[in-house]
Order: sequence, then C-alpha cells, then structure tokens
Amino acid sequence: MLDTLRSIVQDVNSAPTFRHALDVIVARVREAMGTEVCSIYLVDPARDRFLFVATEGLNKDAIGHLYLERGQGLVALVGTRAEPINLEDATRHPNFHYLPEIGEEPFHSFLGVPIIQQRRVLGVLVVQQRERRRFDESEEAFLVTLSAQLAGVVAHAEATGDSVRLGEGPTELQDSRFIGVAGAPGISFGTAVVIHPTAILESVPDREAEDVTDELMLFDRAITAQLVAARVTAIDRAITEVRDDILGIRTQLAQSIPPEELALFDAYLHMLDDAAIAGDVRERIRNGQWAQGALRQVIMEHVRTFERMEDSYLAERGADVKELGQRVLAYMQDLRQKKVHFPDQTILVGEEVTAAMIAEIPAENLKGVVSQRGSGNSHVAILARSLGIPAAMGALDLPLFAVDGRPLIVDGFLGHVFVNPSSHLINHYQDLMEEEREFAEELKELKDLPSVTRDGRRVQLWVNIGLIGDISRSLDRGAEGIGLFRTEVPFMTLDRFPTEEEQRVIYREHMEAFAPHPVTMRTLDIGGDKALSYFPIKEDNPFLGWRGIRVTLDHPEIFLAQVRAMIKSSAGLSNRLRIMLPMISNVKEVTEARSLIRRAYAEVVEEGIGVRMPEIGVMIEVPAAVYQARLLAKQVDFLAVGSNDLTQYMLAVDRNNPRVASLYRDLHPAVLLALREVATAAHSEGKV
Repeated sequence: MLDTLRSIVQDVNSAPTFRHALDVIVARVREAMGTEVCSIYLVDPARDRFLFVATEGLNKDAIGHLYLERGQGLVALVGTRAEPINLEDATRHPNFHYLPEIGEEPFHSFLGVPIIQQRRVLGVLVVQQRERRRFDESEEAFLVTLSAQLAGVVAHAEATGDSVRLGEGPTELQDSRFIGVAGAPGISFGTAVVIHPTAILESVPDREAEDVTDELMLFDRAITAQLVAARVTAIDRAITEVRDDILGIRTQLAQSIPPEELALFDAYLHMLDDAAIAGDVRERIRNGQWAQGALRQVIMEHVRTFERMEDSYLAERGADVKELGQRVLAYMQDLRQKKVHFPDQTILVGEEVTAAMIAEIPAENLKGVVSQRGSGNSHVAILARSLGIPAAMGALDLPLFAVDGRPLIVDGFLGHVFVNPSSHLINHYQDLMEEEREFAEELKELKDLPSVTRDGRRVQLWVNIGLIGDISRSLDRGAEGIGLFRTEVPFMTLDRFPTEEEQRVIYREHMEAFAPHPVTMRTLDIGGDKALSYFPIKEDNPFLGWRGIRVTLDHPEIFLAQVRAMIKSSAGLSNRLRIMLPMISNVKEVTEARSLIRRAYAEVVEEGIGVRMPEIGVMIEVPAAVYQARLLAKQVDFLAVGSNDLTQYMLAVDRNNPRVASLYRDLHPAVLLALREVATAAHSEGKV
C-alpha cells in the first residue's frame, strides 16, 4: 500500500487545480480500495457546514450544491468526533440521514475518516459499498493515512479560497489571513508585486557531457585581447556579470544599511572566486557533467552546508548563496529578468525574497516584504529591519499565483498577511499604526531615563548584538551595554578562520562604541549543523552534537586566538569586557575554558599590552546547565540565560517553524521554573 499512497499523493500534488486534485483523490482511492463509492465533503467555515465537493460513484450533479448541517448525518458525526466511523450497515445507525439527491440508497457499508490539519477538521473522506460488511483494519488504516497526507493540500486550498469557490455564493474572499513569523516590525498597506528568480536551479537536470572539450568550448564567449593566452568561458563571463550585479546592489544599499550588513555582500562576492564556485564547476565539467548541471551541483552543495547549520541566522545564508547561483544560471541561459512595474505602495512578495530583489525596487516605493520561506534571521529580514520596512517571513500557505496585484496588509509584529482587506480591517490596522506612532513618541521621552521597576529595583538595559549596524540603533534607544555579542559573523565572511588581528579590529569597534558600558562577547558558537563552510561537521543528530564550547575546547588554537583578540580589544578602555561561554553542560568545561582564558590573558600581558582580566560567564541554554546552575556560579563571575535556545530545548519547538511556532511560549510554566532555578542559584552565590 505504501507505493499506492505515494503514487496518489504525487498525482494530487501535480494536479493543475484543486478541483482536479479532488477528482484525482476520489478516483484513485476508489480504484485502490476496490470500492464502489468514494466521496469528499469539506467544511464551509463561513456557514459551519459540510459541502459535497467530489465523488466517484454517486450523483455528480450534486457536487457544489449539497450541504450537510452540523449534526446532520454520518459525515457530520465523523467531523464532530474527529475520528473514523466504520459501519457494516449505515442505514441502521441512529445518525443516518438519507440524501436522495446523491443516490446513495443502494450502498450500505460506510467508512468515513476526518481530514485534520493542526487539530482542525477540514473535511471528511468517505468510501461506501453495496455489500453489508465492515471495512477491515488495513483498509481503514490506509484511508486514515491518506487523509493525513492530503490534509495539507486541503488546508492550502482553504487558505487560498479555492475550497470556497467549489460551492455556491461569493468567491472573492475578504480578509484572507496567512500566518508566518515576524520578520521586521511594523504595519504596512500596499499592493502585492510577486517576483520570481530569473532561473530555477532545481529544474536543471544532470546530464552527461557528450564531449568535455566541446562543453567547455561552449563557454568561450568572452575572449579579450588581454586574455589571449587564457580561455575565458561563459561561466567566467556569467560570474563577472553577476559580480557587477552584486556590486551594484551593494552600492545602491550602501547609504541605507550599516557596514556589517554590507560585509555579507563581500562574502558573497568572495564565493564567486575560482576556488569557491567557478573552479569547482570547471572541475565537474572536466569530469563529464554538462555546465548547467555542474553549476547546480556546486551551488546546492553550498546551500545544503548552510541549511544544516543549527543557528537560524547562519542557516538562512543558504538562501543568499542560492540567489547567487540563480543569477549565474540566468546569465548562462541568456535570461534576463522581466521589467516589473512597482507601484507607489509596493509589497514585495516571493517564494524566497532576497536582498537582490529588494534592491531592484525604488526605495520610496517599497512598503513591505512577504516571503514564503525564511525566518526572522533571514538576510532579507535583517535588511528590512535596517530599512524600517515591515516584513513577514515563512508564510507557507500564501498563494503566490493568486495574490499578485491584490491589496495586502503586512503585520510585521506578528508575521500575518491579509489579502483583500475589508474597510473594517483597514480601519483597525490604521488605528494600530496610530497607536504605535504615539507609543514610539512616548518612548523617546524615556530613553535617557534609568530603567527602574515600580518597586524601585534598578535594571540594566543591555542589548543582544551581532552586526555593526545594531550599535547606533541600540545606543539611540538608551542601551547601557551589550549583554550578548554574537561573534560568528566575522567567521562567516571569509573562507578561513579570521586572524587574531582581524577579530581584534571588529571587537574593538564594539568596545569603543559602547565605552564606558560593559560588553559581553560570546566565544565562537559553531558545530553540529552550524558548521562553517570551511570547517565541515557531519552528524546524525546535530542538535545534540559537537558544538559550542565542545568544539572550541577541542581546538584550543581557535579558542585562544579569539580570546586574545577579545582581551586586546579592551586595551586602554574603561568599560568591562565580559567573556561568555556557550552551550555549557558541565563544570569540567568551565574549568578548562577558564584555564585557557587565563593563559590567553597572560600571553597578552607578556606582549606589553595593558589590559584587565576579563570577567568570565556561562550561558545557560540547555536544561543540564539549569540544574547545575549553582555549581557553575561558583566557577564564574556571572550567569546569563540564552532564553531562546533554552525555551526551544525545553519545549522541543523551533520558533522559526511556522507549523509549530505557536507552541513556542517563553512564559511556559516549565521555562519560568527553569528561570527561577537559575536566578536562585545565582543569588545564592552572589552572582548576577
């Protein structure tokens, strides 16, 4: 049955319309189960009833016209109970309701299973036979399994309005809401402009080159007088043109976003070097692969390397690498992106919106961003925040083909998108925008005041930071220090580990900018599926693998260089340097790390640099550290809670996964109890 299930699901997914998909389901299920009837009823949420939408074996003239009210018949009972009902003779059941319109009177055996998505019944899948018998357990299991796999298709049709269009009544939905995750805060109104990449890497097949030399010769389009002795292939030309594109985008955004975000574009340019992409492509061509297939293989390997990384910010870099590959492929195929008209109030919408797409829109026209893929750590989300543009990411069910040119509301605070908003909804969000504006004005008056609770307790307002651009925004809003400086970015912008001096320069910028306030730097947090491209790590379970402090303790040369750079960056400054250790799970790790930090400090002093010994702290972000918090506090100067990771570990929820993001609750009782445990331990040892 597994092959049959796969075949049906594949046929449904490839159906051109939802109407066709329903017809495929009933026809294939009736054939696979050898039954006489297969029908589908879907919930009409507006009227809270079941609509007869597809059948093989009953009267098709009733499709789209016949409704069952709640409590009416066996189909409604299946939906109410949200569990299968399997009857030998349906006519004897007290809930049986005869419907002469569909001609089901000859059929006695009845098996109905609910179609459920995220706890909500979307419809009922029914099979019937004349013969009086109960369907056996394997048949029931088959139908339950199939309905579970098809629930996503039905849910998508409901979200897009396709399911409503199957029945009578208005077909144009208003206030259709699609749920994603917050990308950049704010609320915007505008018109959807759907934009697609110019070429699709995944559509390029593998193909053996008939003649390797001829395949390479096909690239010889850019011979110049300066390169008479060297063959310049189309891949070179394509990469050169893509380099020009990226440089143009970088120049266009240079005045709008901070230098650290711009550094990411430099990293992408570096990937276009021979050693990173072009050289690998040529090598695969020489090994027999045709050029476009070789490009796809190399790019997708880079993308998968990023996607395997655990840190959501770093994992999102894969989308940017893919964008580079799409652009190179477009030039190789001699494609050019269509000229798109961008209205004054443009909401940019795409399957995977990229920085390059944003750069193509006049800044004064762009009012919002919506992406089916990505998270709050996507590069495009970071750029949207830098530009002050509301963004919703991960809106998986958003129908790109149906929203182009439609009015949208983007709620960047919640990650919600509304299509065809009613005047009532527009007024509601306009009121919210006015409240937000007034609130922001009130906050400006408070930013220079000390943070004091109502019971008189002074609280330090520290920020989490990762990019140079975050510095000015944080200081402008009254930040009194850095509580977490993520140091991974410098390691991501190169094809090797950064030198000690390169790191020192970056850390120094942050120390100087926040002087005399304290700065907390987290040591390198890589490993598992957060491996650097030049430091690959493959594991079966990366979330529980070789990562964080485990990696850097196993590689003291990396740890020592980073710590020395941190310590040197504090020379001559009055602010405190605090070094924080990530992913600590036992006391031994702290002991070893402290020993290395003392060694690094001694080496810096021996160089004649006047510095103070930094404070050392532990990041509590795994449950094991929660229950050793007092022992850990005895070993260090401070404790800090990595609340995002701790919440995700404790609840087994990825907050950037739209399917389960609603389960991520930072005020969950288990999380609050863990925080109380840590606070009690820290206070017992006089550490904060």
